[in-house]
Amino acid sequence: MAIRNIRVLGDEILTKRAKEVTVMTPKIKELIGDMFDTMYEANGVGLAAPQVGIRKRLVVIDCGDDPLVLINPVILETSGEQSGQEGCLSVPGKVGIVTRPNYVKVKAYDENMNEYTVEGQELLARCLCHEIEHLDGKMYVDRVEGELMDVESEGE
Repeated sequence: MAIRNIRVLGDEILTKRAKEVTVMTPKIKELIGDMFDTMYEANGVGLAAPQVGIRKRLVVIDCGDDPLVLINPVILETSGEQSGQEGCLSVPGKVGIVTRPNYVKVKAYDENMNEYTVEGQELLARCLCHEIEHLDGKMYVDRVEGELMDVESEGE
């Protein structure tokens, strides 16, 4: 597997709608592995394919439970509300307050192109919404309430 370059705010690919994955190929399986490696290397909890320069509807998430691969994800249901700090690997060193649903139900395909649903609350709900928005060319900075803030360095 390989670590890929993460595209940052201002890169045009982050503003474009990603294309559906219609068939699983060895290249896409390799991309999934690379995305997990890249996300872990950057200490992230989610990563969308456009963030590594690939316009595919593909997301990986690991909020500490089971790592998720979501291909062509669609939000089916949301409820509740939560506000909290959110960051993004494509906006390094910054965080902002964003309000998201507290519960989300998503339909997607796994790495074997089997359809499944995932339900998430709190952090997982936030991750699902954040990453799926990347697939539509949207970023959390457009939702930030107030100003972006600098991430405080550890050890200071």
